[in-house]
Amino acid sequence: MSGHRVGVERVYDEVREHPEGDGSAGARFLVDRLWPRGVRKSALEGVTWLKDAAPSRELRTWFGHDPSRFDSFAERYRAELRERPEALEPVLEAARRGPVTLLYAARDTEHNHALVLRDHVEGLLADGSN
Repeated sequence: MSGHRVGVERVYDEVREHPEGDGSAGARFLVDRLWPRGVRKSALEGVTWLKDAAPSRELRTWFGHDPSRFDSFAERYRAELRERPEALEPVLEAARRGPVTLLYAARDTEHNHALVLRDHVEGLLADGSN
C-alpha cells in the first residue's frame, strides 16, 4: 500500500507556522510522553496526544538524546512499539484515510523517536500487517 504520507515536524514549528491547524498536515498527533515545554494546550487544539506511542520513560532516559546511542535506541523503541500495537491504532487509521503528521519536541531533527515511529508506521502500512 503506497501513497500513505506520514510526516514529522517539531511541535514548536507547527505552533509557529500553523497556529490555527489549517488542515494541510492532515491528522496531527503529538507523540511525546511529556507535554512540550512552553506550549499551551489551546495552541494544539485538534491535535491528538498519544503518550503511549512515545518511548518509555526508562528508554527515553537511557537514550538522553545522545546521537551515538540512536541506532540502539531505535531498535529498543521498535521492540516497545511491537509490544503495544494498540497505541498506534489511531495513527494507522488516520494514515489509511489521508496524510498524518507526528509532532515531537526534541531539538535534534535527525535523531529522535518520531522518525523511528514514522518508519515503523510506514512499514506497517506497506506490508498490510495491520
